[in-house]
Amino acid sequence: MGLPGPVQRRLAGRPVVVDGQVLDAQTQWMLRLQQWVREPAVETLPMEKAREGLRRQSMLVGGRQPVGEVRELTLPGADGPIAARLYAPRSQVDAAAAGAAAGDGAVAAGSPLLFFIHGGGMMYGGLDSHDALCRFLAERADLRVLSVDYRLAPEHPFPAAVEDCWASYQWVSENAETLGVDPERIAVGGDSAGGYLSAVTAILAAEAGVPVKHQMLIYPVTNMADKSESRHTFGEGFFLTADFMDLAETSYLLPDQDRRDPRVSVHFTEKIPENLAPASVVTAGFDPLRDEGEAYARLLADAGVEVDLKRYPSFVHGFANMVGVGRATRAAVAEIAAKLKAAV
Repeated sequence: MGLPGPVQRRLAGRPVVVDGQVLDAQTQWMLRLQQWVREPAVETLPMEKAREGLRRQSMLVGGRQPVGEVRELTLPGADGPIAARLYAPRSQVDAAAAGAAAGDGAVAAGSPLLFFIHGGGMMYGGLDSHDALCRFLAERADLRVLSVDYRLAPEHPFPAAVEDCWASYQWVSENAETLGVDPERIAVGGDSAGGYLSAVTAILAAEAGVPVKHQMLIYPVTNMADKSESRHTFGEGFFLTADFMDLAETSYLLPDQDRRDPRVSVHFTEKIPENLAPASVVTAGFDPLRDEGEAYARLLADAGVEVDLKRYPSFVHGFANMVGVGRATRAAVAEIAAKLKAAV
């Protein structure tokens, strides 16, 4: 992945053009490498092997990103404690050290925080799979990031993940000062399944009057009832597959579950709360979830919510994890982090 761009272009093959979009050459090269080494699709593996495979793949493309400080925490979930990981940027750690050396002993309180919810189809993913992304966001957005390890399906089907995220978010909001965080500057965000759970958490918070400063929704799942055109167009060959999405939904939802329940598909929220936090919605051009993410952004905007919608037309689903190998993807995530910093 570190080869010069022109070399990668030649190795990747002829440019892939769909919907007038040209697939990023480095991403195309990565997909070809995956085929050459016969890396199995995680959805074809037994659950535990699949979880380990996704964790390994994510850590490989994420690299080892520097960050000021990492703390392992335990937060209250809806049905018992859940693990969490708190990241502090180097700027805050250095400032605290300088304060201690000066004798005032102060640790900077009032930092903004990103309450981060990882992706993985509600059945994969965890603190390690998204460690690199959380480190990168903490440093580039100059804020603390709290990543939560909610319960996964199929062992814990809907609504376990929703309830864990909401319970832990409420605890963070009520105990912000113990984390060195300004309770009025807490954003919620995540990727894919985490984008979906972030959107639900933001709505629940608005309905309950719990403050949320901003929503960061990276290629979120927003509609499990209908199949958009992009789900058909990009369901094979572009990392996230139709088989993965089908497995995720059947693992997460019981057969009789209403897929139009707004806690399942936020697109069907009947009334968007008037005080819902502003949102940044990010989509990828070659992503099966592209159309539903953009449809949800339009739904929010039509309801009067401040929305910044950004499509990265040359990328596939999962590009936010590629901060350790991709030049263009790393630059895109830096742009997302800059917007988050400005928002909080």
